[in-house]
Amino acid sequence: METRMGKIYSDALGREMEYIRYGSSGKPFFAVPSQDGRYFDFANFGMVDAVADYIEQGRIQIISFDTIDRETWSNEGGDPAARMQLHEKWYHYVCDELYPHVMAETGYAGRAGITGCSMGAYHAANFFFRRPDLFDTVIALSGVYDPALLIHGYFDATMYMNSPVHSLRNMPPDHPYMELFRQSKIIICVGQGAWEELMQIGTRELDEVLSQKGIPAWIDYWGYDVNHDWPWWRKQWRYFLERTMEG
Repeated sequence: METRMGKIYSDALGREMEYIRYGSSGKPFFAVPSQDGRYFDFANFGMVDAVADYIEQGRIQIISFDTIDRETWSNEGGDPAARMQLHEKWYHYVCDELYPHVMAETGYAGRAGITGCSMGAYHAANFFFRRPDLFDTVIALSGVYDPALLIHGYFDATMYMNSPVHSLRNMPPDHPYMELFRQSKIIICVGQGAWEELMQIGTRELDEVLSQKGIPAWIDYWGYDVNHDWPWWRKQWRYFLERTMEG
């Protein structure tokens, strides 16, 4: 399997950011780490190996990249407004700098996919619902999709933009993104076992909004033995990727 390390200077963040690409051809899938994770976690926790045949066959390539969660979502002592402004800069780094850089590297002409687990699922869904012109597939595993559940007692305009639940709820039916959503593959999954309680709440919220808006999505609630942990995410990632690639 071809593996390429990369670095890109982000004007939005004023720093150098790292990423890694697995594979050399096929549909790009951007993989967002879990909370406070690094770009190498997707491989270290077996998520790359779980779909290695798809990579080696040239059907997909995976781009895993760093977040700045420690400075934003995990920085509980920091000013919430400043944290959200920094998160928004990271969002623009990914969409305006990393994405075009990587897509030029790959030479892929279509839209990309995006995936993540836990906090990474929130990020993946947020990128997808804000930029369906960039992404046509999202596989979000065990996420929360309302940031008000993560930063209690604070909500501002930046959080609103980064809340799929809130922004979708108020999106007009004639918004051009609506048609892009309907042309996309939306997969949201959560277990019902240990440590999934908050994620079930978040998933049901998003499920309700998507249903109200008539946006087709596969919302899958796995069993009561399915915990918030990597062994299950490896199974889910493989399971949903297989079905995504069949379509």
